[in-house]
Formats: sequence, C-alpha cells, structure tokens
Amino acid sequence: MTPLALIMTIFAYLLGSISSAVLICRLVRLPDPRKSGSMNPGATNVLRLGGRKIAITVLLMDMLKGTIPVWGGYFLGIDAIVLGVIAIASCLGHMYPIFFHFRGGKGVATALGAIAPIGLSLTAMMVLTWLAIAVVFRFSSLAAIITALLTPLYTWMVNPQYTLPVSMLCCLIVLRHHQNIRRLLLGTEPKVGDKPSQY
Repeated sequence: MTPLALIMTIFAYLLGSISSAVLICRLVRLPDPRKSGSMNPGATNVLRLGGRKIAITVLLMDMLKGTIPVWGGYFLGIDAIVLGVIAIASCLGHMYPIFFHFRGGKGVATALGAIAPIGLSLTAMMVLTWLAIAVVFRFSSLAAIITALLTPLYTWMVNPQYTLPVSMLCCLIVLRHHQNIRRLLLGTEPKVGDKPSQY
C-alpha cells in the first residue's frame, strides 16, 4: 500500500469514527442511542427515538462518512482494491469508533455511501432492495442483510471491476449483523416502527 493510500485509509477510519447518531441525539437532547431502544447508534434506532427528520439527518451523515474518503481516493487515482480497503476502513470506524469507546453501529448507511460512487443505478438497486424487504417484512436488519448479499451481484452487473472490493465490504456488513441473525431466528428481532419500550 502506498503512503497516500495508507493516509486515506486512516482518514477513512477516523471520519467513520465520528458517530452521527450519538452527536445528533446529544444536540437535540434525545437519549443516547447506545443505551436506548435497540442500543444501536444508527438511523433506524434514531427513528424510533426521535422521528423521521432526525433519522434522515443521521442517515445522510453516516452515508457521507463512506462517500467522502472513497470519492477522494478515486480522484487521487487509487485503484479499485485499495478503494475497497478505504471503504472497509470507513465502516470499521463506524462500527468500532475510536472516539466513542469502540461502540458503534452496523455500518449499513456508511457502506451505502461508500458504494454509491460506483454508479447511480447500483445505488438505486440497493435502496430499492432494502425498501422492498423492509416494507414487506418490517425488519431493518433483514433488509440490510439481504441487500448486502445481493449487492455484489448488482455490482458485477453495473461495474465488474469493483465486484471484489464490494464483496469484501458486504461480507463485513453481514458478519456485523450476527446478533440480528440470531434474533431473527429466535423471533425476538424488533421491527421498524417498534417503540423503545417494546424491547
């Protein structure tokens, strides 16, 4: 890895480590999302705690944490595989943030933001897949897992050279959802729209 690529990877991790959910909840005086609701500092939990507007703000900020370093690396001429490493670093920062005691979210929005620069058609397929599963089954985690499993195929259809790095990133997302997979199998996973008091 070149010095430039290493710098971008470190930058991606540090940017990813800025927890949008925690900071925004503090700003608007909502409960700490790491200690309330599903205990996950992400947009879905913020939706339960504070409503759509705040959740959308968190979602967009989490996406930018993935988009900014990947776009930066692309314009600096970094190759596809290393761009994948940069994307993974952003998600690892979100999942294990150094600024927030390594207690982070699942990385779905950050991964979406990192993959989005590949193309609008790919982004649209990912978003539509997530929405379809979430609307039909009302499980955000199930929607994220299925979307992550299908995204490498979508990438191969749109821009094959990015299939391997995207696959690496999607594997990380699925692994991060291991507790959700267990709760889905046990029937104890909270649904989208459930109130914090219900779990």
